[in-house]
Amino acid sequence: MTDLLRRHATALWSLAVLLAFLALWEWGPGLLGVPVFVLPPLSRVVEEGARIWGAERLMWHAGITAFEVLVGFVLGSLLGAMIGYALGLSPRVEAVLSPYLLALQIAPKVAFAPLFVMWLGYTIYPKILVAVLIVFFPVLINVLSAMRTMDADMINLARSFSASRLQVFRMVEYPTTLPALFSGLRIASTLAVIGVVVGELVGGNMGLGYLLVFFEGQGNTAAVFVVIGALTVIGIVAYYAVVLAEARVLHYLPKAENRMT
Repeated sequence: MTDLLRRHATALWSLAVLLAFLALWEWGPGLLGVPVFVLPPLSRVVEEGARIWGAERLMWHAGITAFEVLVGFVLGSLLGAMIGYALGLSPRVEAVLSPYLLALQIAPKVAFAPLFVMWLGYTIYPKILVAVLIVFFPVLINVLSAMRTMDADMINLARSFSASRLQVFRMVEYPTTLPALFSGLRIASTLAVIGVVVGELVGGNMGLGYLLVFFEGQGNTAAVFVVIGALTVIGIVAYYAVVLAEARVLHYLPKAENRMT
């Protein structure tokens, strides 16, 4: 029994922290005299969640947001990885394009949301574009940094065996940069949720961002917490999907399956 508790000590402590937080949320506002419309207790949030589950089609809106997050994450990651590898393979192209990429990176990504809405209307496309723009840079920077710090001796060794440029990339550069790529994907998975919500807040008629604006207009604080909780769940699922993919792909690395945080 002692060994079992020792092995699961971290999980038990995490559960204890969660229970303490939920208890503080439930009884803390009342003890401190905080009005319900400012910080509703947990039970009130749960009741409101049960109400809007059917009345406001919570799952339908969550499905729209999750779809936009998935598409924006996949497209932004693919674009960032492809351009990162292309720039890493060609220093001259990197030197030419770096000022423009830097300018685009410095520009506030959320500022593009109203522009995308004006161009594409109140559809899912502006939200996906904002997500793509936000996801793109973490993946690009991680891949490019890994390509820049590549061990030249490994590349020279492959060339000494008459490996072609494509073979050097496929057998040396690409596998070596996979850990950095997945680090960028972890960051991008959470940023994709932020990008989609920003797009829905600016110009949405569906999705969880739209519900946030709707309930904020009603002054329904409990419902806002419900939507925030749903967005958090989507972000957690997206993050750990990347973590699980990393554990499968990078299983050959020491302790790769244990790096869950």
